[in-house]
Amino acid sequence: MHTDVNQLFAALWDDYVEMTPSAAKVHQLLAKGETIINDHIALRTFNIAKVNLSVLAKHFESLGYVACGDYDFEAKKLKAKHFEHPDPTQPKVFISELMVEAFSPELQAIVHGLVEQVDEAATTADNFLYSGRHWDLDYATYEQLLAESEYAAWVAAFGYRANHFTVSINHLPGYNTILEVNDTLKQGDFVLNSVGGEVKGSADVLLEQSSTMADKVNVAFKDVQKTIPSCFYEFALRYPKADGELYTGFVAASADKIFESTNNAG
Repeated sequence: MHTDVNQLFAALWDDYVEMTPSAAKVHQLLAKGETIINDHIALRTFNIAKVNLSVLAKHFESLGYVACGDYDFEAKKLKAKHFEHPDPTQPKVFISELMVEAFSPELQAIVHGLVEQVDEAATTADNFLYSGRHWDLDYATYEQLLAESEYAAWVAAFGYRANHFTVSINHLPGYNTILEVNDTLKQGDFVLNSVGGEVKGSADVLLEQSSTMADKVNVAFKDVQKTIPSCFYEFALRYPKADGELYTGFVAASADKIFESTNNAG
């Protein structure tokens, strides 16, 4: 496992930009030469012992991260936790896992078949969190998963890597509101996720979020190459709690809509 938190995030970012070509463009558009602070990254997995949430979390916990919140997405049959580092300038980490047993026997069989192909040793290797897919997958199987769970299909197609990075608007020079950021993105021809409105959350829940729709990238399946939605870029504005400190958690109702950013719209 990595011994340096900055190296880990640099490696995650390099892999993410490869999967999300628009991220580098968004970065350029918003940064204007300044450093962009990453609010959080998100990772996805299945709740099967070999690769479950806690297996991914160990990579961060070994670098000092601690679990700070639990989330339940009943409609999507997901559970999640978020982790924070003692150094508040380090990104937060949001890890979710699919409750595989809540799905059809067909989906369960497919997912267990994928996970069986993962070498146990790979899950503790330095590069596991940005190692991609560890199994064979044909396009028909991807489509079968997609019909039941977009999330399951995404993990099957992309494996282990950051599903998104997130710009901290609080630390973004020249922007005071999430609407200003969204306007800049739209003027740059980026398509925003409009499920439940372009802005998810509000000052009342201490967190506002928006995101681009996922890039479409060419993915090599076992039998064919297909262009499918990959990863997206998120934007977060946090509000102070009563004690004056910025809220560091997540809002399940908003995150639920953010998951839709990888849906195959249009």
